[in-house]
Amino acid sequence: MIKRFISYYRPYKKLFFLDMIVAFIAAACDLVFPMMTRNLVNESIPNKNLRMLIVFGGTLLGIYIVKAACTYFMQYYGHVMGVRMQADMRRKMFLNLQKLPNRYFDNNKTGDLMSRMINDLMEISELAHHGPEDLFISLVMLIGSFIILCTINIPLTLIIFSFIPVIIIFTWKKRNKMKNAFMETRVQTSAVNSTLENSLAGIRITKAFVCHKNEEEKFEKGNIKFKKARESAYKVMAEYSSVVNFNIDMLDYVALIAGGLFTFGGIINIGDFLAYLLYIKIFSQPIKKLTALMELYQSGMTGFNRFIEIIEEEKEKEDPKATDITNVQGEIKFKDVHFSYEDKNILAGINLTIEKGKMLAIVGPSGGGKTTFCNLIPRFYDVTDGDITIDGKSIYCSKLNSLRKNIGVVQQEVFLFTGTIKENILFGDQEANDERVIESAKRANIHDFIMELPDGYNTNIGERGVKLSGGQKQRISIARVFLKNPPILILDEATSALDNTTEYMIQKSLEELCSGRTTIVVAHRLSTIKNADEIIVLTDKGIEEQGTHEELLNKEGSYKELYEAQFLNLKKVQN
Repeated sequence: MIKRFISYYRPYKKLFFLDMIVAFIAAACDLVFPMMTRNLVNESIPNKNLRMLIVFGGTLLGIYIVKAACTYFMQYYGHVMGVRMQADMRRKMFLNLQKLPNRYFDNNKTGDLMSRMINDLMEISELAHHGPEDLFISLVMLIGSFIILCTINIPLTLIIFSFIPVIIIFTWKKRNKMKNAFMETRVQTSAVNSTLENSLAGIRITKAFVCHKNEEEKFEKGNIKFKKARESAYKVMAEYSSVVNFNIDMLDYVALIAGGLFTFGGIINIGDFLAYLLYIKIFSQPIKKLTALMELYQSGMTGFNRFIEIIEEEKEKEDPKATDITNVQGEIKFKDVHFSYEDKNILAGINLTIEKGKMLAIVGPSGGGKTTFCNLIPRFYDVTDGDITIDGKSIYCSKLNSLRKNIGVVQQEVFLFTGTIKENILFGDQEANDERVIESAKRANIHDFIMELPDGYNTNIGERGVKLSGGQKQRISIARVFLKNPPILILDEATSALDNTTEYMIQKSLEELCSGRTTIVVAHRLSTIKNADEIIVLTDKGIEEQGTHEELLNKEGSYKELYEAQFLNLKKVQN
């Protein structure tokens, strides 16, 4: 895992090594001061050597200026390196998420993914910057202090440094406990984010149904779990820090007492004793840095593990030998197609041919697999068994992007992105000019409404199109498909959010769009599919009935029951 983490330094290795050089210079600057102090106390001051005192003063000022410059470089460029690595990881995670199958998003909350992409990567960025830098500085200062002090008195140096192994052993024993505590914190942070994201997205429903208390209780449960997780993490950190800081204090204690005894015994002089005290203060700093680094390491690597989990998720499968699908005519065949989801059979043994340029309408009860049937064609989900072909070529032998570019989808649940109306329509074709955008909007019967807005096509529609009505959002999504102009259309209850008047207004536009193209329509209102070339009744048992509107009515089966039930309900409403 550490090796994989280090690989992200590769694009910035020049900056990394420059940062290490500057860190070495900064550490060296700190090591000079105690030796200068020792010389001043032992020689310059007793001998009243004013010239040497001035030289030392000027040299020390120069050292402090160099150290300040080094600190600026490390603080700025070190963080820049960490932020760039963070951006690389975030980019890689985002691109990887784009390639994951729909099943992954069915089973993972948006808030959790957001937490991994923002919070976790922020901790990784801090580790990327401070980790190597603090470790390098600490080692330079510890080793440098040890060598310099050994030149003064080896026995006293060994006595003082004997406490460092105790700190290392204690840190090693605590690492797993800290790792688990930080992982639980990450999990609960994600849970809180997920609950919050869900509650804020549904705030209007909460107000409409006066369910504030219920949402508050859900949030509070997650908040309490997060609080307990953080408290546990802080408890582990407190145990670790208190013991390590006690050992650091013992270094001062031993240096003071043992150094005092050595001075009292004439083994070292006052200047040496003062140098020991100063060096203890100096190398207690890297020990404290290493203490903080251990916490940072566990926190950062926990986030990195969660980052790697997403990177290693199995992506949408694509045959390495897959080719682009071109000159699509639109004949679609289902060959003994089976599909199950989470051990539940949704479709079983579906055999069907949809001729090119024809319209197939799918009706049936909820849960019968109508939407699933449609989702299998652009491979939003993969069949469990069997095959689907377009113009005789298996969709599993076609590149995913190429396949989906030839299929237009208008779903029942419309999703619009935060931005302008124009930006949302352009999802149909990012290269389209304004004329094509306007023409698509006209054909979707939304142009006149757009032109009444103060900013026209540049009107911001708010998050998920919150500033628009359901019918307006649906018509913008239909305009996308007009702009895309694909040879295969899938209309999954595309007009279900529209009132009767608006539906009638765009029905002719949809008929024009469907003309000459293979179209699959999932219908809620059976009156809209009378002219379909073929209608199938899809239930959990498979295709129960198949034929034209008139043929199915004459069969007096499931379709006729559905049609008459809907017709009677319509008459009751009208009366």
